[in-house]
This record gives sequence, structure tokens and C-alpha cells, in this order.
Amino acid sequence: MNRDPTTLATGLPPAWATFLTDWDRSLRSGNYPSTTRYNYLLAVAQLGRYLADDSQRQAGEAAGTPTAVTRRHVEDFQAWMIATRSPATALNKHKALQQFFKWLTVDEEEMDQSPMLRVRQPKTPKRLIPIIRDEDTKKLLDTCKGKDFVHVRDEAIIRLLANTGARLSEVAKVDTDDVDLSLDTVRYHGKGAKDRRVRLGPKTARAVSRYLRARGGHKGFGLPDLWLAVRGAQPLTANGIKLMLKRRGLRAGVDGVHAHRWRHTYAHEWKLAGGDTGDLMLVLGWTSEDMPRHYGASAAAERAQEVQARMGIGERD
Repeated sequence: MNRDPTTLATGLPPAWATFLTDWDRSLRSGNYPSTTRYNYLLAVAQLGRYLADDSQRQAGEAAGTPTAVTRRHVEDFQAWMIATRSPATALNKHKALQQFFKWLTVDEEEMDQSPMLRVRQPKTPKRLIPIIRDEDTKKLLDTCKGKDFVHVRDEAIIRLLANTGARLSEVAKVDTDDVDLSLDTVRYHGKGAKDRRVRLGPKTARAVSRYLRARGGHKGFGLPDLWLAVRGAQPLTANGIKLMLKRRGLRAGVDGVHAHRWRHTYAHEWKLAGGDTGDLMLVLGWTSEDMPRHYGASAAAERAQEVQARMGIGERD
């Protein structure tokens, strides 16, 4: 998939394309990550094409320029997104369009009022992501036994995800300079250009060290990227890690293996051990206090039962 934001304006009506290009310039000047820029611009491009492609939608002037978009246009688009994609996708588009029309009204003064002003956010079902048990992580690691490059690399990636609770994108973006084995730490480049350094456990540090030795004999050893693809002098992308985890899960007989399950597990284990919420936010790179409540929510009942058993209410007589 081509995720270059500059290609999204192709084929849009001229005014839509111009505003999209100008907004991209504004986002770049604000140092927004490329993934965020792409998702923001994609939502606007999709709205523009939605209004321009179907004359039955009675888009009127809005088909030619975003400055004519009204609340009705956005609500129709949002309902279409819910019907054809999902409520979660529609919510993501809603948030992106809020930013676009805020820029159009406040920064550019092209509109008197944002059409998003009274558009309700789509309600999304609360989907609980199950934690991944230690025995399942062990099964995955058992498939990595061996000294060849791919086994050593995959063990290091899985241990890093389980040991630090990092996002998939963060693990994928680690460079060799981000690893400090003299201190057994790794630096992650988080969302919003926020860096943080986290400590590695002994098993994870050893796995990363073994991988670095194996990496020294790879064709791509001169690249700055820590993770390398098996063939050629190419980095292993986030999508490559995602596919690797899926293959390892199938081989181990573990369903639903993906990086975010370890992040939820990390939050669950931290809370179970009585760890401080503020410290958890620092370790996992969160700035919103809503995140600790969301992560590990699928195992909240288990934590409550353990606390209940420990307190022994009604059992002290």
C-alpha cells in the first residue's frame, strides 16, 4: 500500500486538492508524524471523493470545495463510513475532520464556523483485547529455538514486546544507536515525537545481544535500522513484524497473536503487582490518564478477585 501523503490529492477536485496540499504543509511544519499526517489527509480525501463521486448525494458546492461543506454533508459521510467500514473507522475519520476544519476556520479563516461543531462522535463498542498468558509467550519463543538469523531475530523482537510493552511502531523504529547494552536499555521514539528510555530484563538483553552478533554478518549490517529482513540489505518494517508474529502464532498454535496484546498484558501485570499508575504512564509513553484505565481492562475482573481474596473480607472471624 502506498502511504505517501502527497499522493492523496491526486484526482480530487482542484480546490480540495489545493487545501489538502496546504494542510499537509501545515502538518509537516508542526512536525506531525508521517503516519498521523497520512491518516488525517486520507480522511479529508475520502470526504472529498464521497461528495464529488455521487451526484445523488446532492453535495452542491461542497463537491467542489471543502469551504462549502455543511454539518449534513459530514453526517451523511459519517453514516456511510459506519455502514461500509465500521464505527471505529468512522470515529477516526471524525477526529481527523475535526482537525482539518479547525485549521480551515481558525488558521486559514476560510470558513466562519466548522461544520463539525454539532456533529456527534460515532459511538463505538468497547472491544476488550485479551492479555497474552506467559505460557502462550513461551510457546511462541519455543518456535524461535535455533541459532540461525531469523530465529535469533524473532526471539529478540518477541522478548522486547513482552518485556517492555512497547507499541509495534516503536519497536519497528528502533535503530542500533537506540540500544545501550552497557546499561541494558533501549530508547523508543513514541507518539508525538516523545522519546523515552526503558530498561531491559536480563533475558531480553541477552536475546538482543545475540541478535546484534548475528546481525553483524548480515548484508544490511551497515543500515541504521535495528531489525533487518532475512533477504537483502533491507530493514524489517512494522508490517513485516506483524506478519512474523502471525506466522509464529500459527506455528505455536496460539490464536490472535499481535503486538498490542503484550502492551495490554504489561499494564495488567503492572497493576496486579500494585505498581504506581504515574510510573506506568512514563514507562509506556502515555500522557492521558484514560489509557491506564483502558489497557488491561479485559483482565480487570481477575485483578479484582485477587484483591478480594487478599483482603479476606468476611473471613477474619
